[in-house]
Amino acid sequence: MNNHSFTTTFLIDQTPEQVFNAINNVRGWWSGEIVGDTGKLGAEFSYRYKDVHRSKQKVTEFIPGRKVVWQVSDSQLSFVKEKSEWNDTEIVFEISEKEGKAEVRFTHQGLVPQYECFGSCSNAWGTLIHGNLRKLIATGQGTSDVFA
Repeated sequence: MNNHSFTTTFLIDQTPEQVFNAINNVRGWWSGEIVGDTGKLGAEFSYRYKDVHRSKQKVTEFIPGRKVVWQVSDSQLSFVKEKSEWNDTEIVFEISEKEGKAEVRFTHQGLVPQYECFGSCSNAWGTLIHGNLRKLIATGQGTSDVFA
């Protein structure tokens, strides 16, 4: 059985500090409603996208230019049988320098192939990370649509 969490990585020609700032500007790369602070250790925020997805996150690691971790304490996914599949998972952003660029490693720890939402959730994360977040880092311009 495959217990590997969803992970994806990319390199970008920006500094780790620019990457870190973009990650913490969640409203700049997630669509939907975000309530609360997303940019400091211990902050809590909720996310809601229509009636499809709702979740509550707490920032549990916040190392400028290096790492951000969000602990998901509550979730409601309308499109799967087990609505709370994301509960007690962690959303991890690791930033390092590689080949003169910033490397972004995204992992949703606990989002594993055994979960019903793995396919659609990993596809959505791929779009968010490689599309919206990458665009925000590269241009400083946010995206209001999850699939822009």
